[in-house]
Amino acid sequence: MRPIAASLYAFSILLPSVIPLCAQAAAAPLTRAQLEQELDAYRRALLDWGGLTRYGSENSELRLAPGVDRVVFLGDEITEKWGAGKSAFFPGKPYLNRGITRQTAAQMLVRFRQDVIELKPKVVVIQAGTNDLASVMGPSTEGTMAEHFMSMADLAKANGIQVVLASVTPVCDCFRQMTTRRPPGKIIGLNVWLKGFAARIGGVYLDYYSALADGRAMKRELTVDGLIPNDAGYEKMAPLAEKAIAEALGKR
Repeated sequence: MRPIAASLYAFSILLPSVIPLCAQAAAAPLTRAQLEQELDAYRRALLDWGGLTRYGSENSELRLAPGVDRVVFLGDEITEKWGAGKSAFFPGKPYLNRGITRQTAAQMLVRFRQDVIELKPKVVVIQAGTNDLASVMGPSTEGTMAEHFMSMADLAKANGIQVVLASVTPVCDCFRQMTTRRPPGKIIGLNVWLKGFAARIGGVYLDYYSALADGRAMKRELTVDGLIPNDAGYEKMAPLAEKAIAEALGKR
């Protein structure tokens, strides 16, 4: 592909994602550093849309001991940032964090075999949806979101992996505008579907939402920016995750 054609092709892919970003910037101006960070994320997505390079080397170097109740947490920034502060990511437990910031359910499906199946866990905790609702990688309908969750669940079941479906976490406009791109009503609607789908497939629904929300918004004291939980937020989420994992292991 010639350079000009390649540039036009890249722009055509990026455009649906950049439009919501520009709308957000107009409603609540982002700093230059924040805009550069967002655009850099989109550039990286063009080079490696599924995020296969993020954990590829780490996965290949793992020495997986047999007989342990290994768990993979597959998710977006809510998962990836867990353990970035003082709240450690399940110390001493055979749990693997495979979160990637700004990822959608479609991107997680692309890397599901590499970052979940090949690690041979007994349980996978799937946490996705907030970036789909925000159209971070372009428009996503309720139908396509559902299909991506269903495909991940099918892959897990086919490989003897129990499924835990985590709720989409609430957001708030505590620090900057969040609800424009992630409307609370749509978050609640997706969580209703996730809960029903988990029941239909014999999986486990992990309700982070209720522990973090005050009404329909994230509690200000539990978040760093209105989207990502802080240490106090993760401390509330950890025992809920442990309980859901124990329930999933009991289904084996």
